[in-house]
Amino acid sequence: MLKEYRHPVPFSLEAGGQLAELTIAYHTFGSLNVDRSNVVWVCHALTANSDVADWWPHTVEKDCFLDPGKWFVVCANIIGSPYGTTSPLSADPATGEPYYGDFPLVSIRDIVRAHRLLASHLEIDRIHVLVGSSVGGFQALEWLAQEPERFDKSVLLATDAYASPWTIAIDETQRMAIESDSTYGERRPDAGMAGLAAARAIGLLTYRGGSGYNITQREKDGFNPLEDVHRPCTYQRYQGEKLCNRFNAYSYMSILNSFDTHDVGRGRGGIAEALSKVKAETVVIGLSTDIIFSPQEMKALCAMIPGAQYFEIDSEFGHDGFLVEHVQLNNILTPFMNR
Repeated sequence: MLKEYRHPVPFSLEAGGQLAELTIAYHTFGSLNVDRSNVVWVCHALTANSDVADWWPHTVEKDCFLDPGKWFVVCANIIGSPYGTTSPLSADPATGEPYYGDFPLVSIRDIVRAHRLLASHLEIDRIHVLVGSSVGGFQALEWLAQEPERFDKSVLLATDAYASPWTIAIDETQRMAIESDSTYGERRPDAGMAGLAAARAIGLLTYRGGSGYNITQREKDGFNPLEDVHRPCTYQRYQGEKLCNRFNAYSYMSILNSFDTHDVGRGRGGIAEALSKVKAETVVIGLSTDIIFSPQEMKALCAMIPGAQYFEIDSEFGHDGFLVEHVQLNNILTPFMNR
């Protein structure tokens, strides 16, 4: 069930300014045990929401690594996202109208401070396992740096300790697509939708990579390239339309901008110094064909976290493999969670 926490005072932002009102949408699964020692906090990725069971198949199930019969699983929707937390489509109390393009820059550190507020509201002091994948991993790493004593264990999937030039370039290409839509900037929730669809199509190329597309988008027998529309073409347009039906360009831009602020070493003496303070028993998981966060980068991340273990999921589905390869994922994480 979707729940809400309303922060009673304005929320100051790292880049300056504030959100006069902050609402955080969240889901919980399972029940807290008597000593509150079974909390698992999941940080979600770019266009996901707080309903982990909705976007992460075969994880919030009996005998899986987020088994709600064992764990009290919490996931909070991030600032900027349109799934219940304060976002560009929320009303600005100063005007009574949605923020739209006036929504302020929110950093990954701001998002983590919001998680901390929710944890305090829920009276959760200790978190047994912190889980973050992709942009969720950005949040997890930042939280580990802010409060290294709070966590027993952490799971970092397909992520990195900073937004690399490569990942920022991917984001900028998507921003260019949205900004090329002449309706973007208009003060209405459906502004920039053609640009958003194009941005999503660009993003999908990096999520799946060539191997994923070559498996899933091959033409069927009888295809005639002189008359028929190519299957990858219809797939790209379908996926762009699908995102437009559940998201908006302003929220997408806000989260991309948050993504680019990520650097766990900023102001902490560098990445290696920041990660050397991590106290949680940590598992780092890479994906064999991920072209956003390569296995080499994941191994380098693992090497900087004291005592961390590295595992690699063999998948043809690139970065999206963490959403697809649930059998391999559960085989790695269920023993780690239960140990």
